[in-house]
Amino acid sequence: MTKIFYFIVFISFCFKADAQESDQQLSLIPQPLHVEERDGDFKLDGNVTVKVDEKDEELRKLADLFVQGVYDRTGLTLKRGKPDEKGKSILLEIASDTLGDEGYRLSVTDKDIVVQASQANGIFYGIQTIYQLLPTEVSGSWVSLPAVRIIDQPRFGWRGLMLDVGRYFYSVEYVKKFIDYLSMHKLNVFHWHLTEDHGWRIAIKKYPRLTEVGAWRSGTNFQPGNNIDHNPHGGFYTQEEIREVVAYAKDRYVTVVPEIELPGHSLAALAAYPDLSCTGGPFQIPEKWGIQEDIYCAGKEEVFVFLENVLAEVVELFPSEIIHIGGDEAPKKRWSACPHCQKRIKEEGLKDEHELQSYFITRVERFLNSKGRRIIGWDEILEGGLAPNAAVMSWRGTKGGIAAAKMGHPVVMTPTSHMYFDYFQGEPYLEPFAIWGHVPLRKVYGYEPVPEELTTEEQKYVLGVQGNLWSEFIHSSDKNEYMTYPRGAALAEIAWSNPESKNWEDFKRRMEEQYRRYAEKGINYSRSAYQVYFEVTDEVNHNKSTVNLLTDSYQPEIYYTLDGSEPTTQSNRFEGPFEVPVQKTVRAATFKDGQRISPVSSRAIIHF
Repeated sequence: MTKIFYFIVFISFCFKADAQESDQQLSLIPQPLHVEERDGDFKLDGNVTVKVDEKDEELRKLADLFVQGVYDRTGLTLKRGKPDEKGKSILLEIASDTLGDEGYRLSVTDKDIVVQASQANGIFYGIQTIYQLLPTEVSGSWVSLPAVRIIDQPRFGWRGLMLDVGRYFYSVEYVKKFIDYLSMHKLNVFHWHLTEDHGWRIAIKKYPRLTEVGAWRSGTNFQPGNNIDHNPHGGFYTQEEIREVVAYAKDRYVTVVPEIELPGHSLAALAAYPDLSCTGGPFQIPEKWGIQEDIYCAGKEEVFVFLENVLAEVVELFPSEIIHIGGDEAPKKRWSACPHCQKRIKEEGLKDEHELQSYFITRVERFLNSKGRRIIGWDEILEGGLAPNAAVMSWRGTKGGIAAAKMGHPVVMTPTSHMYFDYFQGEPYLEPFAIWGHVPLRKVYGYEPVPEELTTEEQKYVLGVQGNLWSEFIHSSDKNEYMTYPRGAALAEIAWSNPESKNWEDFKRRMEEQYRRYAEKGINYSRSAYQVYFEVTDEVNHNKSTVNLLTDSYQPEIYYTLDGSEPTTQSNRFEGPFEVPVQKTVRAATFKDGQRISPVSSRAIIHF
């Protein structure tokens, strides 16, 4: 009897210990540099005071933002106070440190919470971590935060997401949401793709036709082929709205990097001012997607006057040191046949049209350098010779980034293979329409931004990493969120966390809580991580195959059938790879708490 009693007590203790461990497991994204979990917790209620040095205006703004953030997440209204006030508190404090501008130290005990950083940027990121310590389900007049000590700093200084508003216009309200979602993931660069063949989105006072004409088109290519929605589409941001967005981003420690495309992707501007082209037009803004042959004329001096006037207004609106000038996908057909361009090539002693593009980019760079700014462009700006002070955004794989870094130029890595979030993220036959490719969550998370080909010294030129949302087939804010998250969380971890801290299995575990945070904020995130995908090993000689069922979710509960029926919890439960004879179809889905949470994936087992 005694033995049975102790056995029951032991089992009960183990169960309780496991439950406590599970409850106390942190789900922080991105994974911090150093985390030390402690005993106890901090009780957060309306009696807690948020303390800052009231003489510091930036800290005061941060404290107000934090109080609002806590209220939005918990319904609790915290008090504001000074550092010397007594009582339970959350102290936000600037202190000398070695963690850089964005690093922070966070201490949570049963008595207080302290966030320290050498700059307000770090305080902001410490606050984002506090939000992740809050429970996602709140009821009552208080919540508890686990006791913890965190030392944290980012791996890269450029942690970016790009939004293409040139092809599809997004409202100021949504752009602000987009920035909110960046900041909650500790991303710090909003790359705003403002001009395109299909729409010019930024008001330029000197050239009003850019938005009167260039911001509108008669229809939109909503699927490949000739599938045109003939409803007019367009819109643009006034300069007041631009300033509003830039200020909003600044308060969240996000740098807005504008992109003004040149010399290609410029048909919207040419429709407004056709004399800037090689042929003189006339032009219409296209309804269909694709690369356009008409680009700015490199031989006409008025083109450079125009661009300098445009960029002069741009730099007044955007404090970012770096201005994106595009430089990609600029066909040279018009330049080859243009007497102005050929004259320029001859007079400047250029070899060909590729060197003419380098000349074009270098002139623009020289102007922006005179304004105290630097340029970044897509990796095509390497062609014909890289402008002296240019940074490169490597999108056609990693070769461009490697070449630029070896030349001593700054690089942002954003290859299509891993960082294009307009690509499919789940099984394409189960997903909303996407433009191309397959970039699932596991592929994003597995990306290493620093190429092995670079020496230790050359690696220093990798500024960071960026994800891109091109909007050819993303025509709503809901779909934009669906395509961005959870892949944006994987991007955040590879941009912030040390490679040694990354762990795919643990990331999937932490994402379960992140999904609840997304739901709490109303983010229309994709559930594609729960989709089942197949690994099939054929055994031709034995006329059968071995099938493995996988997802990008944590400890999935998968059921499958072989008879063509829909899987339920009464079907075969997946326990490991299994053999399937040919001419069978495997159908599988993920379940949770007895309910199916993924669409049914299907794979026919056929030998040829």
